[in-house]
Amino acid sequence: MIDPDSGTVRSSDELIQLLDGGDAAALVDYLHQLSGVELARIVSHLSPDEQVRFWTTLPAEQAADHIEELSTAQAAGVIEQLPVAHAAAILEELPSDERADVLNEIDEPTAEAVLARFPSEEAAWIRRLTEYDADVAGGLMITEFLAFPAHLTVGELIDELRAAPEDYSEYEVQYIYVVDDFGRLEGVLRLRDLLLTPNQVSISKIMLRAPVAVRDDTDLVRLERLFDHHPFLAIPVTDADGILLGVLRRFDVEEAVESRSGGEFLRSQGIVGGEELRSMPLRRRAGRRLSWLSVNILLNIAAASVIAAYQDTLAVAIALAVFLPIISDMSGCSGNQAVAVSIRELSLGLLLPRDYVRVWLKEITVGLINGAVLGLLLGLAAYLWKHNLYLSLVVTAAMAINTLIAVSIGGLIPLLLRRLRLDPALASGPLLTTVTDMCGFFLVLSLATMVLSRLA
Repeated sequence: MIDPDSGTVRSSDELIQLLDGGDAAALVDYLHQLSGVELARIVSHLSPDEQVRFWTTLPAEQAADHIEELSTAQAAGVIEQLPVAHAAAILEELPSDERADVLNEIDEPTAEAVLARFPSEEAAWIRRLTEYDADVAGGLMITEFLAFPAHLTVGELIDELRAAPEDYSEYEVQYIYVVDDFGRLEGVLRLRDLLLTPNQVSISKIMLRAPVAVRDDTDLVRLERLFDHHPFLAIPVTDADGILLGVLRRFDVEEAVESRSGGEFLRSQGIVGGEELRSMPLRRRAGRRLSWLSVNILLNIAAASVIAAYQDTLAVAIALAVFLPIISDMSGCSGNQAVAVSIRELSLGLLLPRDYVRVWLKEITVGLINGAVLGLLLGLAAYLWKHNLYLSLVVTAAMAINTLIAVSIGGLIPLLLRRLRLDPALASGPLLTTVTDMCGFFLVLSLATMVLSRLA
């Protein structure tokens, strides 16, 4: 965010001054000096009215180029604020995958109003793209690709390309795909072979047959593994019948993997519904946080009810109150470590929901060791403080047992949630916290009740 020429941080005030000056050429020149990160930061500091002025001042093609530099959430926020006609013009210039992502992010009435500006056939195809999950091949592919029927000759294909250069000028062409009369993928044609082959030769003679392709419902884990094993820049995407639908680019998969990591972090912190930026509308930001916080209230009430059931024990041995949060917190930390490992292994494809026995055996051995060490340390602290052996034994046993429970549950919850087709990153942490709190409180207070006369 530092201007390399001046060494200073660019601010939104500069952009506002250019808007007030009405010099579109100066504005465009200024934007060319900004990195994508700088532009995103500056735009986020503009008021809604200033953002509308900025984006409507730019020609649709240039606005689309700069919107591509923004995150999907920020781009959607821009589109929602613009007049429908201008929003549609900008979306028309975006690559098909970016367009579908933005439309999925904005509210449905706005999306439908924008789509109404597109030709009916194109709008129907865009709607189909928006129906794909964001982390499958269909949701990541682009539909700007070159495909020609197998019966063409090299000369006929070259003539078709030359006849409509403006249609292909924006395409990122790595390969030309060959299809049959029904649109089914038959082969891939390398540009080198096309240029070096005589015009009268059929392209079916020089194409690479049975190319590597993926189904439109292939998930991100498999896509990542596929690109790791093959040096392709792009891979064709087909439906169940083999009809060519689009092209999946390597860097789109890499970007999706990076985005998945950020999304898992947000969900693990209880932020649902996708990415959150502080430039987004207040209502949307509050809703994405409140939905899970509201559930957490009920879970915490359930945990607190255990303490309420043992209030007589606490009244006699008030020192126990000091150790309750320590035991629940330390056990929760141990459990969250197990959750993190399971989620990571699930995302890498190293773990399946049916592997619960192996996961439990691995975690219980770690839990036995760590539980014993943590229990002895906390028990020693209790003894040095109160010089009461029974208090020390209660704390030691509760800490050790609860750690064992926490790592066992922490390792297994993500597998159970994946089996139920729920998001492990979203629900594992809060569920684990509730269980470890309840178990920790119960263990401390029930054990203390057994030796209550020795604690008074």
